[in-house]
Amino acid sequence: MVVLGKVVDAYGIRGALRVHPFADDPAAWAKLPVWRIGREGEAPENWREVRVLRARLHSGVVVADLEGVVGRSAAEALHGALVGVPRAGLPPTADDEFYWADLIGLEVVNTRDEVLGRVLGLIETGANDVLRVGQPGVTNLAAEKLLPFVAAVVLEVDVPAGRVRVDWEADW
Repeated sequence: MVVLGKVVDAYGIRGALRVHPFADDPAAWAKLPVWRIGREGEAPENWREVRVLRARLHSGVVVADLEGVVGRSAAEALHGALVGVPRAGLPPTADDEFYWADLIGLEVVNTRDEVLGRVLGLIETGANDVLRVGQPGVTNLAAEKLLPFVAAVVLEVDVPAGRVRVDWEADW
């Protein structure tokens, strides 16, 4: 399951949802005919499939009307729910594009072949995305490295090999 966003509020009185996008290009995934709705920690196979009746971008969020969500109370009940789709349901990416979900867990090595850790997640900033690199299960934030996801730093992403090569020193 690839998480695309999170329901942050109801929109209007008819049951529309305001969905904060996590995924890049929310205009493209807003066109998907079916989404899955679930809660954090819930097994993906238990996420409920819902048909998207209408979805559009509005003030930085996706406003969506979903089948079976009628009225403001029904929309408010979904506050905090995650919106996702199975990976196979997403459109293919261009050669130099990646879904965040495909990057998480990849090993990160520098030009000296030193292992810096694994991609733990990504952070969206105004300027560029940032890779969170560290050891899975280690909660020491000081041990985590933040690497800008830009061509000058990220030299190669090889998803099939499970590796990201970066121009970044281990002691930075």
